[in-house]
Amino acid sequence: MKELISIREANQHISRYIDAIQDGGEIVITRRGKPVAKLIGIKEAIGLTEAQKGARNRTLVRMQKGYSLGGHVVKRDALHER
Repeated sequence: MKELISIREANQHISRYIDAIQDGGEIVITRRGKPVAKLIGIKEAIGLTEAQKGARNRTLVRMQKGYSLGGHVVKRDALHER
């Protein structure tokens, strides 16, 4: 069950929607008619697919290696110039 509700409705009736998603439903919250968030049960949200696990591992390895700045030392103040 997929249901569209406004932010106002979600705010006013959150316990009703929590009950609905516990039973396997899905709630899409909208702002001015456009989807902005999805509320799903925690059982559906736990766990990553194999593709997601691979992407996470590749990202972690890349982050551990660090990024080369081409030998340039960047000072903190230069990063925050306006």
